[in-house]
Amino acid sequence: MTETPTSLGIQELHTYWTCQRQPGSAAPLPQDVVKTLLAGLRLNVLETLRYLHQKQPSYAQFEAWVRECNGGELTDASLDRLRRALAGEAVGAEVGNLDHVEGLSADDLAHWDEHGYVILRNAISPEAAESTELAVYDFLGMNRDDPESWYRESLGHSIWVPLLRHPALVANRRSARIHKAHAQLWGREDLWVTVDQVGLNPPERQNWMFPGPHLHWDATLAEPHCLELQGILYLADVAEDQGAFSCVPGFHRTLKEWLQSVPVGQSVQEYAGRTLTMTPIAAKRGDMIIWNHLLPHGSSPNRAQRPRVVQYMSLQPTRYAFTNEWRN
Repeated sequence: MTETPTSLGIQELHTYWTCQRQPGSAAPLPQDVVKTLLAGLRLNVLETLRYLHQKQPSYAQFEAWVRECNGGELTDASLDRLRRALAGEAVGAEVGNLDHVEGLSADDLAHWDEHGYVILRNAISPEAAESTELAVYDFLGMNRDDPESWYRESLGHSIWVPLLRHPALVANRRSARIHKAHAQLWGREDLWVTVDQVGLNPPERQNWMFPGPHLHWDATLAEPHCLELQGILYLADVAEDQGAFSCVPGFHRTLKEWLQSVPVGQSVQEYAGRTLTMTPIAAKRGDMIIWNHLLPHGSSPNRAQRPRVVQYMSLQPTRYAFTNEWRN
C-alpha cells in the first residue's frame, strides 16, 4: 500500500483506491468528493467498486483501467479541471459558457419550487434521443418494431440495462441545456455528470410483470434534509400508462412533518408504500425529468403498447452539503 499516484496525478484517486483495498488504512473521502472524483474520471460507481473488489488491482493497474474505460476520452483539459476543482479552485461549466444557453423558464422554476420536479423540454434533440434509443435496442439484441424481441434473456426480469459509454450516451451527457438547467437549480456551474446506465421497461405480459423499482427514496431521510438532484431522460415518447417515471409531487415540502407521523416501529418504506400515491409523469422524446431526491419516486407498470426507454443522469457540484447518517 505504499504506491503513489502515477500517470493521472490525482491524490484523491489514490486515497479512494487505498480505502477500498484496505478499509481503515486511511481516512475515507467525503461523499461529495467521491462522487466528483468518479464523475470527473467518467466512471460508474458500481462498476468501479466491482472492479476494485473483484480484481484487487495494484494502483498502477487501477489507473490503467481508468484510462481503458475512457478509451482515450480523458483529455489533459478534463483532468486539469478535475484536479483544480478537487483542490478547491473555482471551475466553470464542463461544456463551456452557459450564459446564452436556454434553460428553465420562470414558470419552470416556480413549478420546481412547488412540486419538487420539473420537465426540461427538448433537453436533447429528438434525433439524438432516437439514436440513443436505437443504441439501447442494439445493445440488447432487440428490434424496436418486434414486440417478441423485447423479452429476450439479454434484459432478464429487470428494467435496468448496463450500457454506460455508447457515444450517443456520452454526447447526451454534454447537452448544454441539461447543464444549464442543473446550474440554475444548484445555483452554480461547477457541475459533474454521473455515468449511469439506461433502462427499458417493456409492456407487461404473462410471465413478464413489472419488477420495480416501486416507491422508494435513494436518499437518506435523516436530518438535515439537503438538496440533491436526480434525472431521467426519455428517449422515446412516454405516456402516463407506459411505465412512466412516477413521484409524489411536492412531498419535499412536507417530508419532515410526514416522518413524524410514521408509527413507532413501522418501516418508513413500507408505510410510504401503503399511504402515499405516486403520479406518473408523461413527457416527449428528448425531454428530461429532474427531481429533488427527497421526493418518493419509482417506475410504474407499463400497460401501453411500447417500451419505455430512458437514460439515467444526474449532475452535482464539486462540493455540496450532505447528511452522513443513513435513515430510510
